[in-house]
Amino acid sequence: MTATTKLAELGQALLSGTIRVVDCTATLGPKTPLLKLPPEIADDTPPIEIHPISKYGDRGPFWAWNWLKLGEHSGTHFDAPHHWITGKDYSDGSTDTIPARNFVAPANVIDCSAAAAQDPDFLLTAEGVKAWEAEHGAINEGEWVLMRTDWCKRNHDEALYLNADETGPHTPGPSADCIQYLMEKKVLGWGTECVGTDAGIAGGMTPPYPAHNLLHANNRYGLASLVNLSQLPPKGAILIAAPLKIENGTGSPIRALALVPA
Repeated sequence: MTATTKLAELGQALLSGTIRVVDCTATLGPKTPLLKLPPEIADDTPPIEIHPISKYGDRGPFWAWNWLKLGEHSGTHFDAPHHWITGKDYSDGSTDTIPARNFVAPANVIDCSAAAAQDPDFLLTAEGVKAWEAEHGAINEGEWVLMRTDWCKRNHDEALYLNADETGPHTPGPSADCIQYLMEKKVLGWGTECVGTDAGIAGGMTPPYPAHNLLHANNRYGLASLVNLSQLPPKGAILIAAPLKIENGTGSPIRALALVPA
């Protein structure tokens, strides 16, 4: 079977509904939850703003359009290697230099929803990943690994989503050895349903924020604030996660789409 034939069959499968498209993207707007950082060390991304330019009126009688104010790492978004100091020197580490082929890849979805419901500080470890592989098959080089926690059900409320108290945020994520194991397997990247790719308690890990630190040190990518991972199979989905081609961009909001068997 030629590549042309395969693409034609994919097109027909999409048209017929044999393959369906799952939207893994949260709505982007003024109420979108945004990461909060310690004010003594960092400035936060400002709230998203949507401003009308015109709407079928005197300054544009036939059209409507808006201008936006938003951070690169707002809502469902892509982390490029230049987002973190460990990835700052890669020549292909910004959103405008990453090869486009890296925006489409198979996805492995590890269901941690039951554990996260019991413990908001739940960490997926390397042993947890290996146990999942023993059941579902090996994670291969160049594939996405996505952590399903159903945390996206909280993203209608920023306080509930960030889940912070006087000790800091409490959200599930990966352990350092989990990310190190995935880097050894040369995966394409790591994604979560939480506001960032790391767990809420990741600042106290070694190294701190291991998903950011290790992913970007290896010129790999992160996805955050994904939704609807419950609709994806453990294996068999194709994820499309394309950032805007921002000059020297460290990341970008995305429309994450998954192709899954109907």
